[in-house]
Amino acid sequence: MRVIAAGKTDVGQVRGHNEDFFLTDEALGLYVVCDGMGGHAAGEVASRTTAETLRERLAGESATDANGLARALEQAVVEANRRIYALGEEDKQKRGMGTTCTALIVRGGQAAMAHVGDSRLYLARAGELHQLSSDHTFLADAIRHGILTPEQAKESEHSNIVTRAVGPQARVIVDTLVFDVLPGDRLLLCSDGLHEYFDDAAELHRLLSNGAADVAEQLVGMANGRGGHDNITALVLEVEAAPAPEGVAERERATEVTANLQALRHVHLFTELDMAELTKVCARLDSLLSPPGAVVLEQGEVSEALYVIVDGEAIVERDGAEIARLPAGSHFGDMALLNQRPRTATVRAVGECRMVRLPRDAFYALVQEDTVLGIKFLWRLAQTLSLRLDDAFQTPTQEEVERKTLAYGLFPSPFHNVPRGE
Repeated sequence: MRVIAAGKTDVGQVRGHNEDFFLTDEALGLYVVCDGMGGHAAGEVASRTTAETLRERLAGESATDANGLARALEQAVVEANRRIYALGEEDKQKRGMGTTCTALIVRGGQAAMAHVGDSRLYLARAGELHQLSSDHTFLADAIRHGILTPEQAKESEHSNIVTRAVGPQARVIVDTLVFDVLPGDRLLLCSDGLHEYFDDAAELHRLLSNGAADVAEQLVGMANGRGGHDNITALVLEVEAAPAPEGVAERERATEVTANLQALRHVHLFTELDMAELTKVCARLDSLLSPPGAVVLEQGEVSEALYVIVDGEAIVERDGAEIARLPAGSHFGDMALLNQRPRTATVRAVGECRMVRLPRDAFYALVQEDTVLGIKFLWRLAQTLSLRLDDAFQTPTQEEVERKTLAYGLFPSPFHNVPRGE
């Protein structure tokens, strides 16, 4: 896999000097955008110090897996925070200086992000644009907590208040994300001086379809043309497949990753999740290929995972009798995330069946790591259980069963046709 990177930074039309800084290091697979803040050129010091600290710390990093790289990247940002804070304590003119930081390391088909502030990371893939980072600003927090609507936020005078930055405080909280990088992906790291002029996701996605060097130049030029009220930085990454035979394996892997994501997006439990949240789930999934007739889940055994059928079909049996069929996109075993009671049915592959499974311990780790993701997931799970509870006390018509299945993405309850009692 080959990554082509091109970046451009500009002072803009209003500011007297440029406090943005970007860094690319192809040998390390490291890409960083920082937007400094603070008077007396302190912002420039903070942004450059952060980027160079990341390169210094990652140069000696031995981790090869994406999770290890994410931890290393997080610790590098923490070290940059320590250094900038110390510089501010030594020099009163630089006290309180800080910077945003959006950093990405790409190795072996996977990427790890570390993020603080309101610079952004975008992913353009398969005709869609996804913001993978979260803005750490007063307005973004107000929207997330329901204090302001997005429309009210646009009219607010508090648009420049950053709630997290590298350097102003002795400690910093760093967001991290691990995700797969696929041939054809476009990634954009940018400062707020750029993304404030691109509310139209379709426009930004269309621009990112061009070559990396042309896009970076064009984006900065357009931001300047639309006002250029702040420093402007764009760092564009274009991902290409390696030549054969390695490229063939990369494309096969891309097909599998895409299929997994598409399967999750159509499962009722995950429909509330955005792309960044889905990638967190995908990073914790195990793949499973069941041959025809193989038992995936045995009636009476204690299961410890949620399963999603990506490709193929499975049957649900109770006491040896078939009671339901589960097509691709169906899920089962969700109660195993909540309890350790024996399963009430057997699930068996019809033909060759490809699935992914989310183990209970991985689910708990996700909820602890990202409470918003956990709330979204548990809300959908509660809806699913409420439908099953309703069905347990009434006998729906086949039309009602089909309507619920279409509306909620639920597989038909395997107990609809089971007589009550013995």
